[in-house]
Amino acid sequence: MNSKIISQGLLRALGIIVAVLLVLYFLFKIQSVIVYIAIAVVISLIGRPIILFLRNKLKFNNTIAVVTTMLLLVGLLVGLVGLFIPLIVEQGHNLALLNIEQLQGNIENLYDQIITYLQFNHIDVEQSIKDSNLFAKLDFAIIPNFLNGFISGLGSFSIGLFSVLFISFFFLKDSKLFEDGLMTFIPVGNEERSKRSINAIKDLLSRYFVGLIFQILILFIIYTIVLLIFDIDNAIVIAFLCALLNLVPYIGPVVSGFLMLLLSMSSNLGENFSAVILPKTTYVMIGFIFAQLVDNFFSQPYIFSKSVKSHPLEIFLVIIIAGILFGVVGMVVAIPTYTAIKVVLKEFLSDYNIVKKLTKGL
Repeated sequence: MNSKIISQGLLRALGIIVAVLLVLYFLFKIQSVIVYIAIAVVISLIGRPIILFLRNKLKFNNTIAVVTTMLLLVGLLVGLVGLFIPLIVEQGHNLALLNIEQLQGNIENLYDQIITYLQFNHIDVEQSIKDSNLFAKLDFAIIPNFLNGFISGLGSFSIGLFSVLFISFFFLKDSKLFEDGLMTFIPVGNEERSKRSINAIKDLLSRYFVGLIFQILILFIIYTIVLLIFDIDNAIVIAFLCALLNLVPYIGPVVSGFLMLLLSMSSNLGENFSAVILPKTTYVMIGFIFAQLVDNFFSQPYIFSKSVKSHPLEIFLVIIIAGILFGVVGMVVAIPTYTAIKVVLKEFLSDYNIVKKLTKGL
């Protein structure tokens, strides 16, 4: 009897392990779909306040409000992509002008040396190339492989963009669609508390993502003013790109500072370094530091305290721990994940003192 019970327990445990491994393998294989859904959820949370405004204030029909919101978001995406084209063209032009005369002189000098060497040694270049069979060794398949890879990547991006927009549309149209999907995994008896948790998470995260937009907007305005004052080319695009990088906590400001330094210097190529480039770059970086001080001591604490209702020190520790455990991605998703965990803990484990202290104010 005991051996039978033990064998049944072992088989059950083995079956559970196999089932868990199969589920993990399945999730690994469809990781791209999971990413699409996660991005669509973020978009739906950002668009939710817009839809509520259109429905409640302007009395739009739900479908019309969703379509209008999607058009606004897609227009914003297209506008952002269009903004970066002039920056790329301008920087490419600047780099092309960098020491062009010196580069031309070096090439001509190298060419003269090669010709002199070949003539001195009586080397027939054409015959040497034929004898070396050089072109036979070249792998000309690299060109079609590159083109195939580029087309494949473009196709994957197009599929991903369409999938995200399609999923986002239905998440925005039916705000309970994602909630109903989560409810299928909730054990019987916990439905009501789970619904309250999901609604609270949706409200907090919507406020958080909208708050991030305002944070980026404040940085964008300060950066733009500083860059325009010192006549930096493509000031609006550079300001927006540097502001957008601040979405990555702690690492983003460092990268954006280096990028602003580089682009500020490259926009004044050809000018005197000590008289023009160095002073302008110094003043721009002073403005960048001022913007970061405003962001760190005003924007971020206010946004975090009002949106996710967490203390700035608490947020700092959570982001640092998430960065150590999961890298840059962990730092980006740390605050939304921590907020969701706090809401769930408050709803299901509110009797514990530590949970009461952590979730105070939610």
